Amino acid sequence: MTYSLLFVVVTVLVSLAAFNNGNLMNKLILWPAGMDKPNEYYRLITCGFIHADYIHLAFNMLALYMFGQQVEALYAYIGKPYLFPVLYLAGIIASSLPSYAKHKNNSYYRSLGASGGVSAVLFAFVYFAPWQIIYVWFLPIPGIIAAVAYLVYSAYMSKKGADNIGHDAHFWGAVFGFLFTLLFDPTHGRIFFQQLINPSF
Repeated sequence: MTYSLLFVVVTVLVSLAAFNNGNLMNKLILWPAGMDKPNEYYRLITCGFIHADYIHLAFNMLALYMFGQQVEALYAYIGKPYLFPVLYLAGIIASSLPSYAKHKNNSYYRSLGASGGVSAVLFAFVYFAPWQIIYVWFLPIPGIIAAVAYLVYSAYMSKKGADNIGHDAHFWGAVFGFLFTLLFDPTHGRIFFQQLINPSF
């Protein structure tokens, strides 16, 4: 079983259990105001294994499986297959930290979902294949163009604060995923930049 599929299976099982168990949901959710002791910091990662509803869960898991399989294969190609679980789990934590810092005095704030980790995986994919066509709402768009638009949109919506979506997690998860892959890629960005200045579709 691949890491991607393992994370999908575990997340689906935990999310389904939390749908039917409010106590479990409250134990795992990111609640910055309630994290005043180190023994509550586990929420920075457990929040990535629960979801708000079935649509939220399905969307994240579909994206994780589709892009995760390819990123895993790419890490294996460069001889570092163990980096994928590190990328995903660290991506969840890295995307949770800004929300924790921003809302630690807001007792009403809660956050959940794998979006931060999924964003990290998606941007690792874009790093390896910036001109690969991906489909956004059924529209074919080069990955690097979609990635830039995603960052701009996430930053704008985070600042606007008009909905209940974790745009901060999306933004910082994406940034983390790109920088993590840049750091551990043996070429340290050389091949990425060569691809970037030589578009191919």
